[in-house]
Amino acid sequence: MGTHRWTEASIPDLSGMTAVVTGANTGLGFETARMLAAHGAAVVLACRDMGKAEDASRQIAAVVPGAAASTLHLDLSSLASVRSAAGTLRSRHGRIDLLINNAGGIIRQYGKTEDGFERTLATNHLGPFAFTGLVMDLLLAAPGARIVTVSSVGHRRGVIRFEDLQSERGYRFQHSYFQSKLANLMFTYELQRRLEVAGAAVIAVAAHPGNAHTQFGRDLPAVARMVLSPRARPVTFWLLQSAPMGALSIVRAAVDSEAAGGAYYGPPGRAQFTGYPERVRSSARSHDADAQRRLWEVSEQLTGVSYAPDTTRDDSCGSRDVSA
Repeated sequence: MGTHRWTEASIPDLSGMTAVVTGANTGLGFETARMLAAHGAAVVLACRDMGKAEDASRQIAAVVPGAAASTLHLDLSSLASVRSAAGTLRSRHGRIDLLINNAGGIIRQYGKTEDGFERTLATNHLGPFAFTGLVMDLLLAAPGARIVTVSSVGHRRGVIRFEDLQSERGYRFQHSYFQSKLANLMFTYELQRRLEVAGAAVIAVAAHPGNAHTQFGRDLPAVARMVLSPRARPVTFWLLQSAPMGALSIVRAAVDSEAAGGAYYGPPGRAQFTGYPERVRSSARSHDADAQRRLWEVSEQLTGVSYAPDTTRDDSCGSRDVSA
């Protein structure tokens, strides 16, 4: 656990670094991109809505004079979009120093993507899994690069239902969301293990924002939206924190020189709802090594993206498979 408060002032000089932040048009992703840009990083805002992404880029430029901010179209619910985005990124950059897998959502109504995946699983886990694999060669080109995947305190209520991963036997949006957030952590831990086995100079780290005021809960029931509303702040101050405070956990995982592979950052305490980021513990279920490997294998099968070692680049999907 940390012995001092980790704040924006703790962020080191990031000049010369390139950071890709998914879902950077609003909320936690926007604040993460803003903080990284303010300390010298060139940020790529990878978003589904390009209009909102361009607006966010202009907002960052307005508050960070001289900021290097560009946009990239990325819809994580579509494998075609994921592959296209990876190819575009490769054409623009020779390396990536930071990949922040931030984008995600809570989807109330059951539905499937164009690839046949349940939408929450696709957006929150399968899309980031595929995107990370498809740009891994760009990360390996930057010694000391980091992959930060954003989970949630809700992962503690998650269960990976391998027998019904796509929720076809019954859909409850909370359960699907919690499952996907547990998957984020299991992905991080298994990825870190594979990077270590491969001897790669890249680490995988996880973070969660606690409970933060963002637009993230806009699809939740009315009562939940009311509780999350900034207008309820005088009553819910102990339960919710600002988006910049929530983003600090993500940024610490990305740039703290003391962060180790497989670390998990978030607000401290038993509930982990609010506070300055520290290294925290995830659920025992998230550390189930057999389940981690099984989820990895299933994810490879579903997405068609392999992280197997010693293979050459497959130009049809733009990936170089590098981890063990």
